[in-house]
Amino acid sequence: MDLSALAEEIVACRQCPRLVDWCQTVAREKRAAYADEDYWGRPVSGFGDPQARIAVVGLAPAAHGANRTGRMFTGDRSGDWLYRALHRAGLANQAESVSVDDGLELNDVWVTSPVKCAPPQNKPTAQEQNTCRPFLTRELAALPNLRVVVSLGGIGTTAVAKHFEMSPRPKFGHGAEHCIDDDLTLLCSFHVSQQNTFTGRLTEEMLDSIFTRALVLASGR
Repeated sequence: MDLSALAEEIVACRQCPRLVDWCQTVAREKRAAYADEDYWGRPVSGFGDPQARIAVVGLAPAAHGANRTGRMFTGDRSGDWLYRALHRAGLANQAESVSVDDGLELNDVWVTSPVKCAPPQNKPTAQEQNTCRPFLTRELAALPNLRVVVSLGGIGTTAVAKHFEMSPRPKFGHGAEHCIDDDLTLLCSFHVSQQNTFTGRLTEEMLDSIFTRALVLASGR
């Protein structure tokens, strides 16, 4: 599967009426700080290096982040944390992600989500997650060098586990590692949500340790 073709298919998807309506409503009403901007207001595909050994799987686009900018973890504080960490790990050429034309390039990492549309209150329904799951399945299958999947939060972990049909279902915990097969590892992290970063549940040191470990696992050491 060509990732560019898959991205076009994702962007054109309208299978979940509640999510379509929410994305478009947010794009019309906007947040005051972005009143002069044109919102993306559609599904958001993954982003990064097609030859990546590491994939980062979050939850869904943020209403005023990726749903505004059209790129995963771009234009919000969660993305600020993620891309700073990727830059420190040598996986990104810059430490910020503010727009699709800001010059950001990722090396050896692919960033995506199991739900491609921004959900109300960041809570997709089980049916919406199931409907969207084939996109993630095809996306991960299109990364030929994949060695590590970093899941951000419980929903990301569950989505990855279902994709790889892991049994028993892996338990989520920050830093937990689960063998998917001889060449692939699931590495869990707290999500880079404001709830986690503002409260100190997730620190920059904790996040850095995840990507340090991901690089070790990706190299087969």
